[in-house]
Amino acid sequence: MPYDIFIGIALTFGAGILAQWAAWKLRLPAIVLLFTIGLIIGPGLGLLHPSESMGWVFRPLVSLLVAIVVFEGGMALDIRQLRDAGDGVSRLTMVALPINWILGSLAARYVAHLEWGTSLLFGAIIVVTGPTVILPLLRSAKLKPRLAAFLRWEAIVNDPLGAILAAVVLQLLILHVDVHTSVFFTDTLPDLLTATGLSVVAGIAPAYMIRTLFVRDLMPEILKTPALLSVALVLFSACNMEMEGAGLIAVTVFGMALTNLHIPGLAELRRTKESLVVLVVSVLFILLTADLQRGALAHLSIPIMALTLVVLFVVRPVGIFLATLGSDMTWRERVFVGWIAPRGIVAAAVAGAAGIRLHDSGYHSADLIMPAVFSVIAVTMLLHGFSLRPLARAMKLSFSSEPALALVGASSWSINLALTLKEQNIPVLLVDSRASALMPAARQKISVLRAELLSQHGQEALEERPADYLISTTADGIYNGMICGHLAPALGRERVFQISPGVSRLDLYHGLSRDARGKVLGEPAWNFTLFESLFDQGWRFTAQTSTEDTSSTFGKRENRLDLLFIRRKTGIFILSAEDLNPASPVAGDILISMVPPKAPEPSPVEQ
Repeated sequence: MPYDIFIGIALTFGAGILAQWAAWKLRLPAIVLLFTIGLIIGPGLGLLHPSESMGWVFRPLVSLLVAIVVFEGGMALDIRQLRDAGDGVSRLTMVALPINWILGSLAARYVAHLEWGTSLLFGAIIVVTGPTVILPLLRSAKLKPRLAAFLRWEAIVNDPLGAILAAVVLQLLILHVDVHTSVFFTDTLPDLLTATGLSVVAGIAPAYMIRTLFVRDLMPEILKTPALLSVALVLFSACNMEMEGAGLIAVTVFGMALTNLHIPGLAELRRTKESLVVLVVSVLFILLTADLQRGALAHLSIPIMALTLVVLFVVRPVGIFLATLGSDMTWRERVFVGWIAPRGIVAAAVAGAAGIRLHDSGYHSADLIMPAVFSVIAVTMLLHGFSLRPLARAMKLSFSSEPALALVGASSWSINLALTLKEQNIPVLLVDSRASALMPAARQKISVLRAELLSQHGQEALEERPADYLISTTADGIYNGMICGHLAPALGRERVFQISPGVSRLDLYHGLSRDARGKVLGEPAWNFTLFESLFDQGWRFTAQTSTEDTSSTFGKRENRLDLLFIRRKTGIFILSAEDLNPASPVAGDILISMVPPKAPEPSPVEQ
């Protein structure tokens, strides 16, 4: 392999992670940055042409990486999510797909003037909404659970179905098979149904085998993640040998079966694969975009752009409207889903290979497949990526954009802290497993959640009311540490805090390991007993808008406990003695402190 390929691969990995970090820091859709980087280093500067450099290895490698992404997406499909979203999901996956195929094909034929065969293939390719685009957007959008389920299920389920539809259409066009002939019904259709059925069975059977190995402790922990990935890749390759696209169905079903079998320890494995998928998606988007040829971009004519606009503003909205008539989806949900439909890796990968094969079969307009699909991918990623969160907020389909805080453990002083935050319009959620402890908070209109966060139900309930930060405030220091350790992978280790378990337990060698607990709220001496005793003495939490004077002294003032400050639309900054470089408030931030009762005013007689 030439030396410049190694440089290109290193550049791709580095640029991908840099783009992900920049997107997180700037609160931008990561996919848009990845797409832009690919355009710059590929057709822009000509630094990287993966298909030319890697030769025949490139397409199979892309296919295997796509399989990993789709498998991880399948693991996000929990049947229990269908309790509220089942009708809408079935409409979006079973009804909308053929409608969108027909409308997309008609648009390609009469707007871009493509041949009928090319139009049918284009329509089949664009029916999918890419999970590689949707899932990262959902992680940061704070959509309400039901709406998020619609988009998640549609993207993951339609991805393999769309790939199979495109493969079948391509095969029929290459063989010049008329759907009205007996060949279609005697050979093509039975083969399609057989391959699909075998793919479903092939996905379910290994899941039961994996469950047996994991539950009976026949698989060491270090091999569990490699075993899952290996089985997924073997399933994908084997089923694709039967029929192009069948492998995507198999790995989707495999991931979905694993999740719904509720295998112990799978949550930790899923987090490992999520991290891997972030890297895979970053590399895939840059490679596929960089592989675009300048000649293909030169085909971006006015008819192609017109076709893109029709797909966005006519085909998708009309298809969703027709498919969801009579469903239990609200008009807001139908409008939102009708607009949000970014295409991704599968569409790009299928278009690149299918266009070449169709052109070799004598379809002259097949050269326009790649630029047409590329145009749809680029425009949908930009428009939908940047509009998803603002549109959801405008249509009241998402939670507040203010940073949200979850307080675990209902006590007199934690309820007072929650009430103080609520009065400042900061989203706060008080969590406890005891109904009696939550009743005083509920009477004050504080949002409460009765759940055990160490249980699967509790964690799912918390996901439905997303929190950005967490403070565990119970009297049990070990339990607080367990809560923080359990939720740190989801919220971020620097965003989970607990009140001090005691100075002696914070010893780095003899005490609680930092990996087994959260960051300590405030000073090591600020334990539950201190907060409780101060509250009994009349201390209360208060909110104050920061000025230049209070900003410089916050966290250093005597006779008060400075806990945290909130910067609107930005974040919650919780003070901890463990921070080497603590943040400082600026003018306008909201300062939250626990202060002693005011001394009574002297009476006139005393004066």
